[in-house]
Amino acid sequence: MTSSVKPTGVEVFFDADDIIVSKTDLKGRITYANRVFTDICGYSEAELLGQPHSIVRHPDMPRCVFKLLWDTLAEGREIFAYVKNMTKYGDYYWVFAHVTPSFDANGTVIGYHSNRRVPERRVVAALEPVYAELLAQESRHRNGKDALAAGYQHMIDFVKSKNISYDQLVFSL
Repeated sequence: MTSSVKPTGVEVFFDADDIIVSKTDLKGRITYANRVFTDICGYSEAELLGQPHSIVRHPDMPRCVFKLLWDTLAEGREIFAYVKNMTKYGDYYWVFAHVTPSFDANGTVIGYHSNRRVPERRVVAALEPVYAELLAQESRHRNGKDALAAGYQHMIDFVKSKNISYDQLVFSL
């Protein structure tokens, strides 16, 4: 499914008691989407299943954040991240995501599970300029690989400048 959705600049919200849940295979293709997910993103379950999770990726999100996410999952570790997503209609919504590898009985990673909650607004406000700077770093490069590397290095340098790990940074904001 090729997306030609354009951002509207309109933010949508979901209830603080709701949890957006999805599961993906090892390639990031959606294998499960709960009702809260379909309700907030505007896609039906049939439209989501089999699609890359990036179907809800907002263009304001720097690619380097997803590199960190995928690299962490590849190590078999969980990750927490604030993410700006986009609905089927171009509206956006922020989430506080907790993404974990899913293991089979033998301990082999067979996919990924993500729970997303309503984010803390003060953290979103603190992260928006950071994400904008990361995106700006990426946009300075024509080559996608160079762009990703530049954004990622800038993010790593930012985290190191705080003298804490990425996880500690996420929870300290």
